[in-house]
Amino acid sequence: MKRITAILAVLMSAALWAATPAPEGAEVYIISPQNGETVSSPVTVRFGLKNMGIAPAGVERANTGHHHLVIDAGLPPPMQPIPSSANYIHFGGGQTETTIELAPGKHTLQLVLGDYQHVPFDPNIASGQITITVE
Repeated sequence: MKRITAILAVLMSAALWAATPAPEGAEVYIISPQNGETVSSPVTVRFGLKNMGIAPAGVERANTGHHHLVIDAGLPPPMQPIPSSANYIHFGGGQTETTIELAPGKHTLQLVLGDYQHVPFDPNIASGQITITVE
């Protein structure tokens, strides 16, 4: 029984989900801070979105999604729910900004929009990655 449970866990973690098609012209971007900026912690990050709307996680509505902030990591894999960790912060309530604590040094930030199931759109709707320095 333990072996079957382990096999099922592996299969479920590798399962591909149906990605929601991205609307034409959809864009997500970081309003602030700006790329190359030196900031103090805590850092307020403001999210921008064009040609789409925001809806909370779990609410399936056409041309909507919710933000995920990627900190010091690459974009999550396609066709799978975006992980939830210190590097992948979910804003399933529809939030459009956050304040985060970051250690002194260089950090990368990037936004990726997820559908109602936290799965990236197809094609991916992601901002460019920015680098900030925290004093």
